Amino acid sequence: MFKPAVWILASSFVCFSTASFAEDAAEKAFTNELIECAAYYQISSEAIGAMNAPQMKAVGERLKTSASDAVTLASQYRGVEQVEKDVAAAKQAQVKKLAGSNNLGGLMAQYKDSCKTLIDDPQKRLDYWTMATM
Repeated sequence: MFKPAVWILASSFVCFSTASFAEDAAEKAFTNELIECAAYYQISSEAIGAMNAPQMKAVGERLKTSASDAVTLASQYRGVEQVEKDVAAAKQAQVKKLAGSNNLGGLMAQYKDSCKTLIDDPQKRLDYWTMATM
């Protein structure tokens, strides 16, 4: 009778470990997306700011706010200092993709819609990653 009790305890532990792993994987994937979006928003905001076009000032401010929101959300799952390092690395990689061009079209095509959706409803995206990593 002792063996079945041990087996039940062990199988409960395995289920708990698997659920914990899925949650960690989901949070990691979610946080990575937030970091990519923060970098994209920072680059876009800076590019619009450099245009010195008064009519685009509001757009630049919204992008700056979205970058800040993405960093704040990511910091809930990863340390603030690490998020700052990760955003800087993502930003550098995205700037490298531009290859010296000022045309943000490639980045916009990749990030504009998905980042807007992520920032508008982060819980929905976290739920997606929770299901995807089970």
